[in-house]
Amino acid sequence: MSKSILIEHVADEVGLTKADAKRAVEASLDLIAQNLVDGGRFAIAGFGTFSVTERSARMGRNPQTGEAMQIGPSKSVKFKPSSGLKGRL
Repeated sequence: MSKSILIEHVADEVGLTKADAKRAVEASLDLIAQNLVDGGRFAIAGFGTFSVTERSARMGRNPQTGEAMQIGPSKSVKFKPSSGLKGRL
């Protein structure tokens, strides 16, 4: 599913114009993203929880040359589905 399909679905379900639905969807996604950037987590009851996970620095290999190289620390977003969502899958 793409963002445009989500916007169309929200517009149809709630009875909004596509422009209003787009603003609502983008505002929701911006709120989730900003909360994660600030180091928090974002839980949606019945759906799941988004959180930030940190990976420490580690050694890896260059796949082209096989040479060992240092991979720096990084952050990533993790999603844990709720039991309700898991049950629907």
